[in-house]
Amino acid sequence: MNDNISVYIKNIDKSVTIKRGAKIYDLFQFLSDEDYIASKVNNEVTSLSFTIKINSTVEFLTIKNDFGMEVYRRSLAFLLSKVVSELLPERKLKIGHSLGPGYYFDLFGAALTANDLKLLKNAMNDEISAQKQIFRERISYEEAINYFKKNNREDKIKLLSGLNMSKLSIYRCDNFFELFDGPLASNTKVLKVFDLIQYGNGFILQFPKKSAPDKVAPFIEQKKIFEVYKETKDICKVLKVDNVGSLNEIIINNEIDNHIQIAENLQLKQIIKISDDIFTRREKVRLISIAGPSSSGKTTFSKKISLQLQSLGLKLITISIDNYFIDRDLTPLDDDGKPDYESLDALNLELLNENLSDLLQGKTVKLPIYNFFTGKSSISDREITLNQNEMIVIEGIHCLNDKLTSSINPKEKYKIYISALTQINLDDNNRIPTTDNRLLRRMVRDYKYRGHSAKKTFQMWPSVRNGEEKYIFPFQNNADGYLNTALDYELAVLKQFAEPLLMQIKPFDEEYSEAVRLQKFLSYIISAPTANVPSTSILREFIGGSFFEY
Repeated sequence: MNDNISVYIKNIDKSVTIKRGAKIYDLFQFLSDEDYIASKVNNEVTSLSFTIKINSTVEFLTIKNDFGMEVYRRSLAFLLSKVVSELLPERKLKIGHSLGPGYYFDLFGAALTANDLKLLKNAMNDEISAQKQIFRERISYEEAINYFKKNNREDKIKLLSGLNMSKLSIYRCDNFFELFDGPLASNTKVLKVFDLIQYGNGFILQFPKKSAPDKVAPFIEQKKIFEVYKETKDICKVLKVDNVGSLNEIIINNEIDNHIQIAENLQLKQIIKISDDIFTRREKVRLISIAGPSSSGKTTFSKKISLQLQSLGLKLITISIDNYFIDRDLTPLDDDGKPDYESLDALNLELLNENLSDLLQGKTVKLPIYNFFTGKSSISDREITLNQNEMIVIEGIHCLNDKLTSSINPKEKYKIYISALTQINLDDNNRIPTTDNRLLRRMVRDYKYRGHSAKKTFQMWPSVRNGEEKYIFPFQNNADGYLNTALDYELAVLKQFAEPLLMQIKPFDEEYSEAVRLQKFLSYIISAPTANVPSTSILREFIGGSFFEY
């Protein structure tokens, strides 16, 4: 076998010849000096210590790149875990949800103090100044189990109980090692920009943004969303599931059917709570606006809350915002010169507000209808009148933005924000991003109902996410009611639908790295049957078999 291999370096558009078995960082000699944190080798994200054994295409990543930023965040979480284990070994660190450009952490064992955070931050900076190597190593399954038993890591032991492999990849720095779901930086020296901010009963590990990688992003409090996360934690305590290992135990013990019903009932209680709040405001509220990011379950939620309000004696009229699109050839363009269908200006706001105002004044209105095949809008023959005891329901990405319904008195509106805020982690150190939960929902739904491949869903996802950042998240704190539509068991159900779709994406596809990443974290989860998912579940909007018509 030839000792040399050819590597095409995408960043400099150049092929070079190197020794077989070289490390990715050996290619630095061909590059300009920059803080690279990871690489993509044949479209798969890897650490810089990855060994190259075959002819390959390599792209180096910085934190200005989505993949690079994920490695940066994960690496800082690893470093935080290391210093906690060394300085506060009697305490238990547990990663939580994201809050903007930061991760929330709890540090159990004693009340958190400012001195605790100062101690940890100084230790992290010392580790960074020391430029310590982070090694990726392979150890036996038995060795990993013994290590985690010795260190009382029940979360890791439970997670590994769902796996059946002889060897595991771990990351080590000095004598500390962790099982991390994804590649890390190969040296601490690139992890310079971060902060630890005390918040709630825990703290936030704050990162920079891609657009300004040299400074910590400002902390912007999201009080209402934080409250939703706290409620979610309370639900997890009732269900006794806060990580994948605990969920796997329930499935292995054949207790999942009962667990599904409890989880669904707890979510229904939250919907009833919102319905009751609307009912108490029924003398003033005439318009219910529902918003949330893609695949949060807006359509099913709007139907479920309508049923609840009807059971309280309220009557509802649903108006589809989709029918207020302007003609396709008039749609505003985005920064890339493509039609921006998610822009507020893609809607006929004048007609919408005219219709809503007329309805609230008791007038009869003919509603528009939008033809998605021709891209044209027209006025339908459907006439509606709003009676005194009736409310209007609308749902869409802009429904928390008062510009959408500027003609309506704010006191007459009740705004609801929903999102699938993932309830469980892989373990105490590895979180499951909310966006992954929604991406899997959308992938399954798009294939089942729209004939889209996983590749097409991946290709559309950046545009969807940009739209959310611009048009939804800035207004999420404006809502009157909030609902987390994620169900702690749903990934075990989605797995059987998503895995075959992800396997259709091949190494030569640009989307391969994301497909591999999702496949890897799904591999930790044991599949659950769909039979006992209620027909009224929000999950049915994505997997099929819903009681509701869409």
